[in-house]
Amino acid sequence: MKTAFFIAKRYLLSKKSHNAINIVSGISAAGVCVATAALICILSVLNGFNGLIESMFSAFDPDLRITAIEGKSLQTDSVSAIKKLPEIALFAETIEENALVHFANKQQPAKIKGVDTCFAALTSIDSIMFDGEYMVYDGAFERCVAGVGLANKMGFNAHFIDPVRIYAPQRNKQINLLRPDRNFNEAAVFISGIFSVQQSEYDDNYLLVSLSLARELFDYAPHQATAVELKLAPGANTKETKRKIQEIVGENYSIKDRYEQQADFFRIVSIEKWMTFFILSFILLIATFNIIGSLSMLIIEKKEDIEILRAMGATEKLVRRIFLVEGWLISSLGAIIGLIVGLVLCLSQEHFGWLSMGSGYVIEAYPVAVKALDIIIILFTVLLLGFIAAWYPSKKIKLT
Repeated sequence: MKTAFFIAKRYLLSKKSHNAINIVSGISAAGVCVATAALICILSVLNGFNGLIESMFSAFDPDLRITAIEGKSLQTDSVSAIKKLPEIALFAETIEENALVHFANKQQPAKIKGVDTCFAALTSIDSIMFDGEYMVYDGAFERCVAGVGLANKMGFNAHFIDPVRIYAPQRNKQINLLRPDRNFNEAAVFISGIFSVQQSEYDDNYLLVSLSLARELFDYAPHQATAVELKLAPGANTKETKRKIQEIVGENYSIKDRYEQQADFFRIVSIEKWMTFFILSFILLIATFNIIGSLSMLIIEKKEDIEILRAMGATEKLVRRIFLVEGWLISSLGAIIGLIVGLVLCLSQEHFGWLSMGSGYVIEAYPVAVKALDIIIILFTVLLLGFIAAWYPSKKIKLT
């Protein structure tokens, strides 16, 4: 192998008798270089967007959410034992139900979320406030915080004087056909703020109110809720904490971390990322076809050298290995240069934000996040395709 590598390296660096071979070899390496850099840059940008959206979700979603596997609600006192775990920093009850929101002459179905007093500490809701402030009770009046999409549909804004009215169907009473209006619980809340998660699932549907008001609206008993939301202590391991909680509460409850709470979204993002990877890998495969042409011409030029090597006792296997290593060196050279170029572009974008997204977006510049696993996968793919491209012409060599 050392002999094959030494001769292949000399062939790579030496000047050829026909300049076209040098040009084709350079084009081969350049094609691999550009494709490698493109893979690193595009996957890193997709990682950046994924991290950006994850941070937005984390401002609204808790670290862990406990729900009942059967039925809509659960008794929170049945899982209160987990409060004693040192990994649990905050324990909050929440109620989520659908209701009708009315303001002025507009009506809109919305998801009402009743939150505990520690919701601001449980999440980072303050960081995504679009207007006004987060407040669901001021000590005298019930207040609400709405998603920006819902606020736009209803035509209200923070600190409007007129209240928003919420109508929820009564759960435990017989329907009055003569007076349908009496089949609903009603509440009036004043708008204190508007939040923006930049995700329509939340912005267009959610209205946050106090937990006590939600219990009255939806006829929930004390210690009854649709979910228990948890904030973990700093340094707590999410998977290990989930395991401990599951052992305590039993199999009748579902425990989800942030990724599992948005499983569909993150699955789509992952599919999009790897579909992009495969498309660019196909472009890389086309670029490596140049290596076949370069090696074929080099084999023709080095016929005399091959005869000399045969006369010196070189086997057909050794000669094939020389040109196999030669093609692999061309792809490796392109991969290394492409890796350096891609990392430089990504790191410069991350620190200086050269490529701007323009005004009106959540961030000013394209987000970038370079991951070591992505680089390993890209390098493995490039070198594998380069090896395959070099193997095809080298196996055609025959010593006569």
